[in-house]
Amino acid sequence: MKRSSISDRLLGVAIYAFAAAGIAGLPALAIAQTAPTDLARKIAQYREKLAEYTKARADYEILARPYWAEIAEKRARRIAKLRKKEKTTLADYVLEQPPIYTGPPKPQDPEKRPAAEEYMPVVEDFLKNAGEHFDFVPERPANDDQYRHAYAQTALAAGLTPAQCVRVYAFESGGDGNYAIQAGLEYGRPGEKAISTALGYNQLLTTNSVELLAEVGDKFVTALRAKADAADGARHAQLQKKIATLEKMIAFSQTVPDQWSAHARLAETPKGIALHAVILDIDISPLLQVEKLLTSVNYAKRQGYTKPLTAAELEMMNLTGDGTGFDMVTMPNEMRKKIPTSNFFQRRGYERNQVAITNNTVATLIAATDAKMESEAQLPGARALAAAFEVFSETR
Repeated sequence: MKRSSISDRLLGVAIYAFAAAGIAGLPALAIAQTAPTDLARKIAQYREKLAEYTKARADYEILARPYWAEIAEKRARRIAKLRKKEKTTLADYVLEQPPIYTGPPKPQDPEKRPAAEEYMPVVEDFLKNAGEHFDFVPERPANDDQYRHAYAQTALAAGLTPAQCVRVYAFESGGDGNYAIQAGLEYGRPGEKAISTALGYNQLLTTNSVELLAEVGDKFVTALRAKADAADGARHAQLQKKIATLEKMIAFSQTVPDQWSAHARLAETPKGIALHAVILDIDISPLLQVEKLLTSVNYAKRQGYTKPLTAAELEMMNLTGDGTGFDMVTMPNEMRKKIPTSNFFQRRGYERNQVAITNNTVATLIAATDAKMESEAQLPGARALAAAFEVFSETR
C-alpha cells in the first residue's frame, strides 16, 4: 500500500475539521482552511526542535558513552576482586562525576498520539489473581498494631535490631505507612497512581516475592508448621490450609531458573502477580519482609563483615543490590567522600535517580539516607513500630 503523504494527511484533517465545524454551526470553510495550516506549522516547528535535540544529544553522547563504558569496566574489576575478597582502592573507581545533559528536551511529535500509560497492578489485582489461581485469600491483620507486633517479634527472632527495622521502615514507607502501603499511593491524595508493585514495610516488589518464595520458601513453611503445631481447632486447620496453598505457590515460583531476570518475567504473569498477595497475610507477610533485610545482613556476614550494619548501610544494599551495596558499606570514610555514586548504578538507573544525582558521592548519599531516616522515624507509624519492638525486647 502506498504510504500517505503529509498533504494527504492534512487533507484528512481538513475534512474532519469541516465536518466538525458544520455540526457545531461554525464557519466550516474557514476552519477547514485553518487546520492544515496550523498542523503544518506545528510539524515544521517540531522538525526544527528535533534537529536541535538530535545534535545536542549526539554532542552529549560523545562524552557520556566513554564515561559509562569506564564505569562498567571498573565495576567488572571490582566484582572480580570481591569474589577473591581483595580490597579495592581509589584506582578501582571512576572519580569524575558523570557528564550532565543540558540540551533541549525531546520534542513531542504533533502527528503521534501520546503513548498509553502502562498499567501498574495494585492490591486489588494481587487479591483477584490470588483467588483465581491459588484459591488464596490472605488473612488480613485486624489492625496495624497487630501487624507491627507480628513483624517486631519475627524480626527480633531473626536477629535484626529495632534500629535497623524501624529506620528502614521509616525510609521506605514515609514514616507512617501501613502494612499494605504501595509505592505511589502513600498519602491517599486524589489522582495518586501506583509507581511500582513495591508493597509493605520494606517495599517488596512482585519479583522479590517470587524470588524469596523460590529461594527460601521452605523456611516459611517450617515457620508456619511450628505455628500450626502450637494451635488447636479451627486455627490449626486454617494454618494447615495456608501451608498447603503456600507450598503450591512455592512450587510455581520454582518453575523458572533461579535468576532475577527469570523471576521478574514470572512476576508479570497473572499467577506471578497472585504470589504478591502473601504480603497481605498476617502469618506470611512478616516472614518475607524480615527475610528481605536478613538477606543483606547474611550476605555481609558471608563476606566476613562482623560489625552490625547501620540502617542506612542496610538501605544501600537494598537500593543497589547486596554486592554493590556491600562495596559501599565496607569502604573507608575517606574513600566514601571521593567516590561518585555513579559507580554503583547502571546508566539508565542513575539517570532516573534524582537522589543519587543530587547526593553524588557515597558519603553524601549515605548521609542523606540517614537524615531522612532520622526525620521520618519521628512520625506516628515509626514511633508505633518502635514501641512494638520495645514490648518484645523486654520479654527476651
